[in-house]
Amino acid sequence: MLLFLKSISRTVHNYHEEEKEYKKYINNQEAACISLTVWTKSLVFSCKGFTVIGSDGSLVYRVDNYTGRPDQIILMDGSGNPIFTLCHRKQKLGIMDNYWLVYEGEVGKKSTNSSKKPIFSVRKNIRIMKTKPSVLAYVYGTGVSEKGHVYTIEGSYVHRSCKILDKSKRVVSEIKKKEALTGGVSFGLEVFDLIVNPGIDSRFAMAIVLLLDQMFS
Repeated sequence: MLLFLKSISRTVHNYHEEEKEYKKYINNQEAACISLTVWTKSLVFSCKGFTVIGSDGSLVYRVDNYTGRPDQIILMDGSGNPIFTLCHRKQKLGIMDNYWLVYEGEVGKKSTNSSKKPIFSVRKNIRIMKTKPSVLAYVYGTGVSEKGHVYTIEGSYVHRSCKILDKSKRVVSEIKKKEALTGGVSFGLEVFDLIVNPGIDSRFAMAIVLLLDQMFS
């Protein structure tokens, strides 16, 4: 864990290089499997958030400056540029409260009145409606009213063991416990691996991680 924390500290002073590495990740995502280390801590020690490190030690994604369970979360690249805004939407009927809209870039808190359209939405699998206990949530296309989900999230986020599956049941991304070095200290649940397979955007996979954390932590 000490070596891991030291590697994170070094990334704070190398944002320009990290931005180049981030672009390489995005450009190569469809050609190769990507392994990211997710740390459920912010580099800004006065707030909560997430820090995501690439296999080469570069800072790929980050989330800062929120506490508790906010209604809006911004996923940023390593330099702090907004990638997605994740907005919690509540309806009058509480049974359907647990869904989120995801917008590209940064939007205001009144995003429902914005000209921007959500690029996808995620809805928690409500217990009373569950036919498959292993299903955590469903990912829909543009707008929450679109019929039929495009991805299914299965497993247990609490135990850091989840899979994102497409309509053909192909695993496109996985959340796994991080293996401790031989004789080393266990990472516990604060540090885990996000595996992104070819054909899916790692930004999308990280947005799913953030939403699962809100839904199940």
